[in-house]
Amino acid sequence: MGFLSKINNLTGYHEAGEERETNYIERFGQPQKTLYTSAKLITVFRESDIMDEQGSLLYQSKSKVLSFKDKTNITDANGKVIARIEKKLISIRSKHIVTMEESGEIFELSSELLHIIKDVTNISGLGWKLKGNILGFSFELYDEEEQIIATTSSKLVSIRDQYSIDIYKPQYEKIIVAIMITMQHMLEDRRNQAASVDDSE
Repeated sequence: MGFLSKINNLTGYHEAGEERETNYIERFGQPQKTLYTSAKLITVFRESDIMDEQGSLLYQSKSKVLSFKDKTNITDANGKVIARIEKKLISIRSKHIVTMEESGEIFELSSELLHIIKDVTNISGLGWKLKGNILGFSFELYDEEEQIIATTSSKLVSIRDQYSIDIYKPQYEKIIVAIMITMQHMLEDRRNQAASVDDSE
């Protein structure tokens, strides 16, 4: 394993064909599937591609950067919408509503911005939980029975946001993708807010 791979492996991130860090395998076992997300750099939209381990495009997300409601569509490789994400405007917390297109299932992700001890993100409507380093985009997703659904890890050495998503329950793949894209937007918003505060000082 090369030097850059060792650095990225500290977060649990791994490239296609690479083994996961031993600690993750001991805790969760081998994933059923791994996906990779990559944000596009030069675009007037928030855009991300989600690919499989062979580099084939599976899903895309796209939203207008200047949209206050951060309306986002997630489509499959054929352009069919699988999920819609919309940010709530008036709230003391950052909230995003996710609607799954096929099932009509609706759930909400909300971030407790004023939480002092640690960053907290809630998922309402599924009974699922997020645990881990939320701000570092290195966390686990559990179902209502505390069974692992997926883990995600951020690539440290990269000129753009890149993540690996290890899936342990592939029947929830589309919901997992929708949650990860929503989390990506929430963390981008957090970084933008922090940058605005720094610029104003």
